[in-house]
Amino acid sequence: MAGSRGLRIALVTGALGVAAVVAVGALQCRRTPTIAPDFAVPDLSGQAVRLSNLRGKVVLLNLWTTWCPPCREEMPSMERLYRQLRDKGFVLLAVSQDEAGQAAVAPFVRELGLTFPVLVDPQHQVGDRFDVWGYPESFIIDREGRVVERVIGPRKWDSPKQVEALEALLSAPTNMASAGTGAVP
Repeated sequence: MAGSRGLRIALVTGALGVAAVVAVGALQCRRTPTIAPDFAVPDLSGQAVRLSNLRGKVVLLNLWTTWCPPCREEMPSMERLYRQLRDKGFVLLAVSQDEAGQAAVAPFVRELGLTFPVLVDPQHQVGDRFDVWGYPESFIIDREGRVVERVIGPRKWDSPKQVEALEALLSAPTNMASAGTGAVP
């Protein structure tokens, strides 16, 4: 009896070890910047915004919902960041995943006084393409259209460290010839 218990413990421990190695390997693969999946969704005025048309700019893509307290928590810092960097080649796209669409989002945007572009995606096409796990979830996309960071949960977007990191991306040289014509493969 004791021998079979020891064998079970060894098998479970071994399985957990293998799972940990696979998980670490998967995370390491995700550290390599990949081209952001393209999408086109409307803003609050109904104008379609296509991610691939923003090549040459640094993009903060934020997926959120109006019913999410951490989303509400980070919005003021996103507004301050947007006002600070918008004239330097920086774009902030806040993509609402609210199923009620514009009816839920427009009052929220007015209440918080947001001036950055807010997109409405009740079908979750953006969240599905970016494999979003929860809200808020954000992606920093460099000027060549590569996802360079994935942020799960809220962040103080206007912190000096965050602004410095984004300014470094904004001043980094690009190889736009390799970026092609703006179409995402």
